[in-house]
Amino acid sequence: MAQLIQMIYDGYQDLMINKSDPRVNDWPMMSGPFSTLAVCLFYAYFVKVLGPKMMENRKPFNLRRVMIWYNLFQVIFSTWLFKESMITGWGGRYSFRCQPVDYSNDPIALRMARGCWWYYISKFMEFTDTIFFVLRKKNDHITTLHVIHHGCMPMSVWFGVKFTPGGHSTFFGFLNTFVHIIMYSYYFLAALGPQIQPYLWWKKYLTTLQMIQFVLVMIHAFQLLFIDCNYPKAFVWWIGMHAIIFYFLFRNFYIKAYKKKNLKNAVDKQKNEKENIFKNQGDIKEKDNEKNVIYANQYKMATGYISDSGLRNRVFIDNRGFDE
Repeated sequence: MAQLIQMIYDGYQDLMINKSDPRVNDWPMMSGPFSTLAVCLFYAYFVKVLGPKMMENRKPFNLRRVMIWYNLFQVIFSTWLFKESMITGWGGRYSFRCQPVDYSNDPIALRMARGCWWYYISKFMEFTDTIFFVLRKKNDHITTLHVIHHGCMPMSVWFGVKFTPGGHSTFFGFLNTFVHIIMYSYYFLAALGPQIQPYLWWKKYLTTLQMIQFVLVMIHAFQLLFIDCNYPKAFVWWIGMHAIIFYFLFRNFYIKAYKKKNLKNAVDKQKNEKENIFKNQGDIKEKDNEKNVIYANQYKMATGYISDSGLRNRVFIDNRGFDE
């Protein structure tokens, strides 16, 4: 047993020290994965258990001003990350078919590596989205998709920064920062108040944009399975499988949030139309009945005798329509 533990430890040390990018080993949070894993696990515990419990007997916080500034910061920060990915790679330097990692100390290669690290840090910043839900007691917004997406991303990106801070897989970050510019712009506008709501009709297209992003990442990653490229196949599968998982999670969310909602609205509309038809028919019937009612003052009474039987019969004559 001791020998097995030693072998696992030696293999781990070899992976972390000899197989990783030496340029990033001394950077914050890059020595090993456990600090990142601990933060991710605490995030999941806080937003699903501890946070809602702490807020259970408290009034929700009014964070409108804080959210405005936070979302504006995210727009600016995402724009900077997108610009860095363009300058250091995806604006013309990188190939969309095959792009190995440049592990040299070239200034552009180091700048790309630093951009990857800041992208990794941004995944922790995004925890704030969920913390706002907790503090505002919007627990119904803390969906499984939301927690999995935010909770897994720092751990996923950590491996990329540790082993491949540049090259083919950074295409995901390039697309993701662009999507976040649009997404946080929407959140910023929504936080300004209800007067802006009529102009935010494009909310549901954010989820569509996310799904398109994951499809592009899948195609871009898995193409390396069919062409010869000096890029680790393990990271091809790592990025590609993440894209597949998140695509289906976002697709399920889209169906529940929008398609089922639209179907329910259509059913409710049809039900209301039927109720209105029945109501109108009832009103018409009631009016017709009122027309057919004959009141006592609309009759004149006469008495006559039938000669053959000697019986006296009283006759009511409808007087409506005749002048008095």
